[in-house]
Amino acid sequence: MKNMTPKEIVFELDKYIIGQEKAKKSVAIALRNRYRRSLLPDEMKEEITPKNILMMGPTGVGKTEIARRLAKLIDAPFVKVEATKYTEVGYVGRDVESMVRDLVETSIRLVKNNRMQEKYGIAEKIAEEKIIEAIVPGKKRPTSIKNPFDFIMNNNPYGSSNSSSQSKDESDNDKNDVELQRDQVRDQLRKGLLEDQLIEIEVNSSQNGLNMMDLGSDVSISIGNIFGDMMPQKKKKKKVFIRDARKILREQEAQNLLDMDQVNSEALENAEQNGIIFIDEIDKIASPNFKGGADVSREGVQRDILPIVEGSVVNTKYGPVKTDYVLFIGAGAFHTSKVTDLIPELQGRFPIRVQLENLSKEVFRQILVAPENALIKQHKMLLETEGVIMNFTDDAVDEIANVAFLINEQTENIGARRLHTIMENLLEDISFDISEIKEEVLTIDADFVRNKFADTVYIDEIDKYIL
Repeated sequence: MKNMTPKEIVFELDKYIIGQEKAKKSVAIALRNRYRRSLLPDEMKEEITPKNILMMGPTGVGKTEIARRLAKLIDAPFVKVEATKYTEVGYVGRDVESMVRDLVETSIRLVKNNRMQEKYGIAEKIAEEKIIEAIVPGKKRPTSIKNPFDFIMNNNPYGSSNSSSQSKDESDNDKNDVELQRDQVRDQLRKGLLEDQLIEIEVNSSQNGLNMMDLGSDVSISIGNIFGDMMPQKKKKKKVFIRDARKILREQEAQNLLDMDQVNSEALENAEQNGIIFIDEIDKIASPNFKGGADVSREGVQRDILPIVEGSVVNTKYGPVKTDYVLFIGAGAFHTSKVTDLIPELQGRFPIRVQLENLSKEVFRQILVAPENALIKQHKMLLETEGVIMNFTDDAVDEIANVAFLINEQTENIGARRLHTIMENLLEDISFDISEIKEEVLTIDADFVRNKFADTVYIDEIDKYIL
């Protein structure tokens, strides 16, 4: 997936996002350039940095979704932050460098999950043996000395060896019986015949809440990390069904097989080379008319963000991270401010600027039915869980798109999020009274939609033409 062509990337994004072709094209080229850079010699690779993107457009038109889907497409570390959460040092707020620390945490989680997937094959075998041990426990080996005077009898030259040979034969027979029982249990486990049986297993005791000391908004210290391996991992007994025991033990054993030093090293490299940081509401820290006061903090945030975007080294608990090759995508509505209101240095770090378009009626209609996770499909599947099949006629879909467009025009324009509000209001009574509905198939047509929104949309539309 990481070496997809720009057209293939746009094709994949089209499955979930309707319209905004310019924005898709820009992020696809940025992603492809990363792959091209990876093929260059090391001396040239160091010189090429990603070209950051600034998306401009009203809320709900797909800015965040494009960046999120792009990161998911290539399984890259992705972090979404709001610029308004950060303030200049000395003001109340989060440290700007915390966005890089969050990116590293995300990268650690991604790499760890991928490595655990690789270890699941071995971990499942170990988990199976532990479940068998819990069902058919093996007999403990007898100690060679049962009491302080046993050694006298064992070393007695006149003692008979018949008793010792007899006990050895008995232990061999017991061992064979245990192995036979375990083979039978193993066969039953693999056939899924014992899934509902309760067993007692030993799991690691989690004490994260007790071991963490909070030292501020972004700083915490684990007492367990301070003492390292001096504090042994505590265990506890737990009774669970075999189906759950298999999952618990598999995760636990896969975790034990991981080399966390290697995971951390790979995750740092992944964050540096493939990380994507999406800075939302970047227009809110722009100062159209500098007057001091709160504007001082806004401009301070811009100056604090600047070295992160330009490329600097940020210290994390896993090691230093360079931000030179992290792709930054800024986004904002810019309805009360302009891009030129940002400080010139920050403007220069976002050379690619894309204006996203407002959503039309046709785009609303496609959003309802075209994507793989289309909104109408979601609501139909939710109601089908309770035995009600819902059909939407074509004119009903057109009417829902029309209502969404009109409400956005008459009130605040919140983009595609308006469809969520409309669909919830449209199906509110059906969802509430679903237990009393006798019909197995319900049909939503245009008249149903008009009647539902007659008092909110169409009256306002007519009032505009009354003198």
